[in-house]
Amino acid sequence: MRKAIEGTYTYLEIAACAVAFLPILSAVRIAHRNDDVPRAAGWWMRKYGRTTSALTPLWNFEVQGAAPADIKTRAYVVVSNHMSNADPFLLSWLPWDMQWVGKEELFRLPLFGWLMQLAGDISVRRGEGESVRAMLARCRHALNHGMSLMIFPEGSRTHEGGVRAFKDTAFQLAIEEGAPVLPIAVAGTRPCMPKGARWFGRAHAIARVLEPIETRGMTLDDMPRVRDLARDRVTAGVKGLVAELALEAGGAANGG
Repeated sequence: MRKAIEGTYTYLEIAACAVAFLPILSAVRIAHRNDDVPRAAGWWMRKYGRTTSALTPLWNFEVQGAAPADIKTRAYVVVSNHMSNADPFLLSWLPWDMQWVGKEELFRLPLFGWLMQLAGDISVRRGEGESVRAMLARCRHALNHGMSLMIFPEGSRTHEGGVRAFKDTAFQLAIEEGAPVLPIAVAGTRPCMPKGARWFGRAHAIARVLEPIETRGMTLDDMPRVRDLARDRVTAGVKGLVAELALEAGGAANGG
């Protein structure tokens, strides 16, 4: 009964927050319609993610690691592994502005998709050349105007665990625009939205900010090395977080 009550409450509060934030983001986009990048609207979208995740009793989110000292004055290409639809809610707690890149289907969802559109996030139809070119142009525009990007380089959620191979796009962009790559490791979000489950799940999830990778002076010949280094750091970070969460769960089970 408790699971059903908490699950129902979480559904309702996420929807209610979306309804409440829609007019706010609409007003912000109008007020800032002449801005080079939608920084203000994006901030409110991440405020939505933080608000909804803070209001549910099911999720305990944590960010570990220090942000680069210059991330508020220099654009980064931020890359993370992707375990769950709850990842964006967790990553909304990262303390800097970003434009997010996501598949076009998400932007067509009622409420949440409308918020993504108003936030100025960047959609792409994977495998369609015109859409990919338009996405890349918007990404370059963001980086050139000091706005960091958030990209999931695996391309889709990982259901079997581990970290999939990273695609090239994020790292190509970083090298071409001279932007550093900032890897983020995420663990613990899969139980938040279990695949095929009726209710949201209870979980402690962590995002860990890892060591950035400088790309200045590099060429596209360096791209595979940067891509693989970022994946190695994320993979190691995920393993460390999984071990930390397992130890925590074991302690709780033993009454620690």
